[in-house]
Amino acid sequence: MKTLDIVGLCGSLRHGSYNRMALTLAGELMAPAMTLEIVEWRAVPVLDADDLAANGLPTAVAALRERIARADGVLIATPEYNFSIPGGLKNLIDWISRGNDQPLAGKPVAILSASPGPLGGARVQYDLRKVMLFLNAMLLVKPEIFIGGAVAKFDAQGRCTDETTRKFVGDQMAAFGRWIGAVGRMAEPG
Repeated sequence: MKTLDIVGLCGSLRHGSYNRMALTLAGELMAPAMTLEIVEWRAVPVLDADDLAANGLPTAVAALRERIARADGVLIATPEYNFSIPGGLKNLIDWISRGNDQPLAGKPVAILSASPGPLGGARVQYDLRKVMLFLNAMLLVKPEIFIGGAVAKFDAQGRCTDETTRKFVGDQMAAFGRWIGAVGRMAEPG
């Protein structure tokens, strides 16, 4: 069986981000036939169409687009900023979407979110789902993962100590593995 290569994107750059902890948890709970690489994107500049026209894609953006194109799936964990997508993550997605060779088109994508608040980032997921649909990403619809009250679910070392959360995230990763297989079968020439 082929090992599924998953790219992880964290919507928060903060070192102690609960969403980075959630991504790490997802990687731990993936089936042995799945691997997760959480990619860094700090070097991605603010999208400037004039700069793009004059210089093309920045090196950091080109490398990330290529990495996503090679991956079997993309897992996004993001906080909710002001009821929506963090500006940095939206900027990253806008950069990735430039060009005719859309690396997210037809790509299986799963989303999860963690928050100290009770909703666990529900609103960001609904906005992010709209963006992913426009980019023709193949979005895993269920199970949805909203990790509310994240402060009490992760310890000081970033490990998830809440068994219910561990089960939900594990269930999503199992579903994501199946979804990647289903998307692959749909893409096969008939």
